Amino acid sequence: MDVIPTPATGLALEPVEVASGRGGAGRVGYAAGAFDLFHIGHLNLLRHASAQCDHLIAGVVSDEMLQVTKGISPVVPLAERLEIVRHIDVVDGVHAETVPDKMDVWRELRFDVFFKGDDWRGTEKGLRLEREFGAVGVEVVYFPYTMSTSSTVLRRALRALSGAPGHGAEPVTVGDSVRLQG
Repeated sequence: MDVIPTPATGLALEPVEVASGRGGAGRVGYAAGAFDLFHIGHLNLLRHASAQCDHLIAGVVSDEMLQVTKGISPVVPLAERLEIVRHIDVVDGVHAETVPDKMDVWRELRFDVFFKGDDWRGTEKGLRLEREFGAVGVEVVYFPYTMSTSSTVLRRALRALSGAPGHGAEPVTVGDSVRLQG
């Protein structure tokens, strides 16, 4: 079992263990994401990526980086998102992504191919990634964005159900769980 150390994030996380079920040799792929409110779009990305490499590392973006880069706080904390993604059978390893620059991540992990949803294709960020990764021999592969669901839509639904102003649903606490009435 390989071990990729998790950089200091202010969280008390242990080093991330990488299970090398498919072996560590060959083409190493890296698929990064928040993986918050894990859904079928996340699973599709990881399945497609796994099919195009010999060893897949999933980068799970830290809470702090999500705040810095997207201005959002995840619903599910980093330690839990790492644990969820680590147990997806097509993932060979996980990495807590704590820096905003994907090139810094590449310098640490040395992957051969970077996987991203095609919502980045043709964007300023996507074109920059293609240039920077191309200069070091990393291929950027885009996969179809799953239109039927997204973390953004799920967050909106949670806000509506939680009784945010104007939505009519009020949470009622029952023991350790929350039930929504509306």
